Amino acid sequence: MSYIAEYLWIDGTKPSAKIRSKAKVISDSEKPGIWGFDGSSTNQAAGESSDVVLSPVMVTPDPIRGGDNKLVLCETLLTDMETPHPTNTRAKCAVVAEKYSSFETWFGLEQEYTFFEGTQPLGWPDIGFPAPQGGYYCGVGADEIFGREVVNKHLQACIDAGLSIAGINAEVMAGQWEFQIGPVEAPKVGDEIWLARWLLQRIGEDIKGPKGMPISVSFDAKPIKGDWNGAGCHTNFSTKQMRSSFEACENAAKSLGEPGKPELHIANYGVGVEDRLTGAHETAKYSEFSYGISNRGASIRIPWQVAKDGKGYIEDRRPNANCDPYLVTQMIIDTVCTSASK
Repeated sequence: MSYIAEYLWIDGTKPSAKIRSKAKVISDSEKPGIWGFDGSSTNQAAGESSDVVLSPVMVTPDPIRGGDNKLVLCETLLTDMETPHPTNTRAKCAVVAEKYSSFETWFGLEQEYTFFEGTQPLGWPDIGFPAPQGGYYCGVGADEIFGREVVNKHLQACIDAGLSIAGINAEVMAGQWEFQIGPVEAPKVGDEIWLARWLLQRIGEDIKGPKGMPISVSFDAKPIKGDWNGAGCHTNFSTKQMRSSFEACENAAKSLGEPGKPELHIANYGVGVEDRLTGAHETAKYSEFSYGISNRGASIRIPWQVAKDGKGYIEDRRPNANCDPYLVTQMIIDTVCTSASK
C-alpha cells in the first residue's frame, strides 16, 4: 500500500511570496524525505541551473484527502543539501529563535484575509458597494456574513491537521475573516500559518459562491481602496519574563520603538503597509510609532488584561496579512530579546 504526500514550500514570488505544492506517492513503509522542484518556474532559480531541494520540516495528516495521506511542509535548500536557499527565510528565523531560546518566546498570529468571487469581494453587489462597515464584525445572517462554509471547513481542517488554531471570526469589512494560530514558538508558528493559508486556499477551490465561481482568498493588505478596513496579521508576542512582569511587557513595547527599529520593521512587515497603516481603521500611521494600553490605534497594543494582571504579552498591530511570518517573528525576537539582554 502507498499514501500521497502533498509537498508544500514557499516560493520566490515578489513582492509577496506564495505557497506552492505538488504530490508524491510514497510507500507506506517510508517517511516523506528529500525531494526537489524546478526553481526556474517559481522565481527561485535560472533555467540553466534550476534544481531546488525540498527538505521536510513539518508533516501533518492531510485533511483534504484524508486517510493515511500527509501534508509535508518543506524549507528550500541549495543542491549541496545544506545551504538554505536565498528565499528561505525560515532558516534565519530558526537561528535567531535558537540564539534567544532562553527567553522561551511565544507567538499568537491573527491572520486576516478577504474572500473574492471573481474580481469582487465575496458578497459584494455587482454595482456599487455593500452597506457601510459596522455589522459585519462577528455578525450573523446572510445579509452580513459571506463565506462561512469555507471558514468552518477550514477551521475543522486545521484541527484535523493538528495545527494550533485558536479561533475564527468575521472581520470588519464584508467578505473579510480572520483565524488565529498560537501560542506557538518560532519558527513553528510560521510553519503553521503557511500550512493554514494553503488549506484555506485549497478548500476555496472546491466551494462556489453565489455567482457560481470558486471562492478565492486574498491576503492583500488593502484589497479594496477607500473607507474600508485593510487586512493585517496582528502579532502577539511574549517571553517568559513578560509572562511574569508588566515591566518586561512595557520594555518590550519600548524596544520596538528604539531609533531605527520602527522603519526596519515596517520595511519587512509586508507590501502595502503604507496603504493599510494610515492612522484610520484601527491603525497607527506607518511613519509614526506608539504604544498604549488597550489602544487599537497604536503601533503596539498592551491589552488591558495584561495591565490588570501585571504580566502577559504585547500585540504588534503593524504586520500585514501578506507578511512573511518567519520574517516578522524573527525580527520581533531579535529586537526585543537583544534589547532585554543589554
